Amino acid sequence: MAKLKSAVKRHKQSLKRRAQNRHVRSTVKSAVKEVRAGIAESGDKAAELLRNASSLIARAGSKGVLHKKTASRKISRLAKAVRKATAGK
Repeated sequence: MAKLKSAVKRHKQSLKRRAQNRHVRSTVKSAVKEVRAGIAESGDKAAELLRNASSLIARAGSKGVLHKKTASRKISRLAKAVRKATAGK
């Protein structure tokens, strides 16, 4: 464990950041799962879920929780899957 006061503070800050980042990543994963489930059920519900998920993913990318290009790729692939599911109907 750190002894210096500044090192203790940095460690506490890193733990808080880690907890927040884990929460954001978990929320993004859940949103992506919901979109995939929505695609399997019905396409119109998936479009609404996609809007929510893409917002969460973009926010995670802008905050640095996800890399910007990773976030962009996730949004693109989800949108492509939703388009494909709704095109057949």
